[in-house]
Amino acid sequence: MRRIRREDEIIVIAGKDKGRRGKVMRMVEDGERVVVAGVNMIKRHTKPNPARGVAGGIIEREAAIHVSNVMLFNPATKKGDRIGFRTLEDGRKVRYFKSNNEVVDV
Repeated sequence: MRRIRREDEIIVIAGKDKGRRGKVMRMVEDGERVVVAGVNMIKRHTKPNPARGVAGGIIEREAAIHVSNVMLFNPATKKGDRIGFRTLEDGRKVRYFKSNNEVVDV
């Protein structure tokens, strides 16, 4: 089970986009890196390719960021929070916020 998953709201804690929030769009490289909407934007220069219908030019898109540079956003405290794992009475393993013991997955 991973601490950060797809569709989680995260906050960046290090790098040029420190303090920015966004949703995780996808996991990259076996869960070591995440692509976050609107964070770590890069400019990609592409050549036109008429066979594929690509116009070419400068395309701005999100690049991957390492999971150690992001924290899960806690809506109760409005800050990034550490994640722990807990097993419930019915046997399910869930994530919870360490600061207020609130369960993330329900």
